Amino acid sequence: MSVNERSATYPAAPASKGSGLKKIVAASMVGTVVEWYEFFLYATAATLVFGKYFFPATGNELDGIMQAFLTYAVGFVARPLGGIVFGQIGDKLGRKPTLQLTIIIIGVSTFLMGCLPGFATLGYLAPALLVLLRFIQGFALGGEWGGAVLLVAEHSPNKSRGFWSSWPQAAVPVGNLLATLVLYIMSNVLSSADFLSWGWRVAFWLSAVIVFVGYYIRTHVSESPIFLEAKAQLEKEQAVSYGVREVIRKYPKGILQAMGLRFAENIMYYLVVSFAIVYLKTVHKYDTSSLLLALLIAHVIHFLVIPQVGRLVDSWGRKPVYLVGAITGAAWPFLAFPMFDTRNPVVIVLAVTIGLCLHAFMYAGQPALMSELFPTRMRYAGVSLGSQVTSIFAGSLAPLLATQWLKDTGSWLPTAVYLLVACVITTVAVLSLKETKGIALEEVDRADAEREGLAVAAAR
Repeated sequence: MSVNERSATYPAAPASKGSGLKKIVAASMVGTVVEWYEFFLYATAATLVFGKYFFPATGNELDGIMQAFLTYAVGFVARPLGGIVFGQIGDKLGRKPTLQLTIIIIGVSTFLMGCLPGFATLGYLAPALLVLLRFIQGFALGGEWGGAVLLVAEHSPNKSRGFWSSWPQAAVPVGNLLATLVLYIMSNVLSSADFLSWGWRVAFWLSAVIVFVGYYIRTHVSESPIFLEAKAQLEKEQAVSYGVREVIRKYPKGILQAMGLRFAENIMYYLVVSFAIVYLKTVHKYDTSSLLLALLIAHVIHFLVIPQVGRLVDSWGRKPVYLVGAITGAAWPFLAFPMFDTRNPVVIVLAVTIGLCLHAFMYAGQPALMSELFPTRMRYAGVSLGSQVTSIFAGSLAPLLATQWLKDTGSWLPTAVYLLVACVITTVAVLSLKETKGIALEEVDRADAEREGLAVAAAR
């Protein structure tokens, strides 16, 4: 029996139809926008502000930026720990309470960042406190992504899971868009001195307001029926385990495949949205407002493109769409950096926008593809581990390494080769996968039960 034939025996739950599914998508997106607004706010501020404000001057602008990127990387190191802790909680207690907790933690830590005095006031205590808050922020975010996308994926119909679960992905550029927009407005309204002194803080303080909105909306969503069934089975059948330890023991291949999928996508994204700013600002002395405007335009288009690619994931299949992103992503830097060197605003916006559109071919299908790698009883843990562990040696290091190579060689070529190699690794990971377009998540649970000799999902 084929995957599609088997999947046809598992209809989507009634709660996943119509307005119910749209409500769940909206709730997932709003919370995700809030949390990624705060996370990406740090990324942009690290490039534009933190290198000067929280670290001593060395006479080389790139030194401060690299130090800021090191604190930026701390958040990525914390994310797998958050993925482990919240993945365990999410698989045991549920996606909803976990997401409510993560949004509060990330909101408080971001607000406090906006209150920190700089190096001139506290000396090295200032960057130390910044690192601590960044760690807490990253820890919370490590549990956010898996829960947000699974809440939608587990409610979605089998034939359109790629499309519906791509919407939380589309919320990420919206969060980045809002962060960029606030900083863009402040940088235009204020003088450079005022922006560096206090203007940037406003964007961080706004988190105290929007976090309440996200939390409130997340109180009005329901758990997916498939999760509630799996939870009931876990309580009934003590031989069935869940969470981090179990997924590492039983599905190491799935975790490695998820990590491979994430590798090039994560590197490419941070090269486009972070290192592109560094390159244009330090090499071509491009002004801050123009850089932020370019990102604003690109984020809007990225948001619009992601759900459309999600449709392709359901029609073409998971693997073909992902391969398009991995192969074309490898070519992007060889096209983009010469475009940056023109210093033409239109060409620069086009280069950044192309990068994010190609990135969408990898990013849009991740929730559907990764959710289909793991059974429900350990899906939160598996998806979180595969995604967040990769961020340590992918997204966290990408802007730092690229900046160091730029400092050492004065060239963008090492960075282009770096992304090319990453895309080859991701291509291999995609080719190792089975095509799961249209598969029912209940079928994944049944296969897991048969593999373990258990009675899980036998009655579905």
